[in-house]
Amino acid sequence: MGKTSKDKRDIYYRLAKEEGWRARSAFKLLQINEEYNIFNGVLRAVDLCAAPGSWSQVLTKNLRQNAVNTEDVKIVAVDLQAMAALPGVKQIQGDITKQETANAIIEEFQGLKADLVVCDGAPDVTGLHDIDEYVQSQLLLAALNITTHVLKNGGTFVAKIFRGKDVSLLYSQLKQFFKLVTVSKPRSSRNSSIEAFVICEKYNPPEDYVPNMVNPLLDHKYFDLNSDFNSFTGINRFIVPFNACGDLSAYDSDTSYSLLLEGQTSYEYKNPIQSPINPPYKDVLEKTKKLKINHVPK
Repeated sequence: MGKTSKDKRDIYYRLAKEEGWRARSAFKLLQINEEYNIFNGVLRAVDLCAAPGSWSQVLTKNLRQNAVNTEDVKIVAVDLQAMAALPGVKQIQGDITKQETANAIIEEFQGLKADLVVCDGAPDVTGLHDIDEYVQSQLLLAALNITTHVLKNGGTFVAKIFRGKDVSLLYSQLKQFFKLVTVSKPRSSRNSSIEAFVICEKYNPPEDYVPNMVNPLLDHKYFDLNSDFNSFTGINRFIVPFNACGDLSAYDSDTSYSLLLEGQTSYEYKNPIQSPINPPYKDVLEKTKKLKINHVPK
């Protein structure tokens, strides 16, 4: 989270800094939980594409508050890049498309499966909506693939989705694995963004389904490229309910507010509670510098 003037005008950015969240996205998960109560009874949770860790922070705080014994709560955060440590969160630096990552998650749960899997991952957007939607759909399905390995029957899956003209195909795929699928737009998600979140409840895979990481669920080679995925009929035609999450009278993320929050008389910049970790390129530069010093030609 930078210090640009646009960021300062974002009410959720400033609230995140005030409350110690690593990113404003923490409010999206909080508002989803307010609407769907997805944390109820959850002891084992997985945060896919977790960096910088705001959703892991939310999981840690809420699950431990609700648990009778906090030692029973286990949270695993998975990401390709390193992430600053969080108390009570086990980190796995790995690829969600690999079988070994799924095995590592189950190993952390001592052979048990997760009650909840969340994924706030998204590609670097290009601004070309068709490309962004396709790449995001592949990321969502990669998250779904690993979820079929680690989620218990009856569990819940929450993931980011970019809504587009062919989104009905994604809904149909998700409906094959969950009894209840809903799309929600949290109040803290900007109206100008095409992002939303699928809340998939009551995991119930098809009979005799064997989880695998080999075949993507969404692949155009199985479909006519000129087909209209919104023209599905019968069991394949499923209209997913759409809900707005969060108090509709609360802050609007697309509206500019005064720098002074309620109760403040002056604005004071606050440094992040936890400094970010060094990016990998800095470590490489430091090692290169040391090598040059130790190998000065005589």
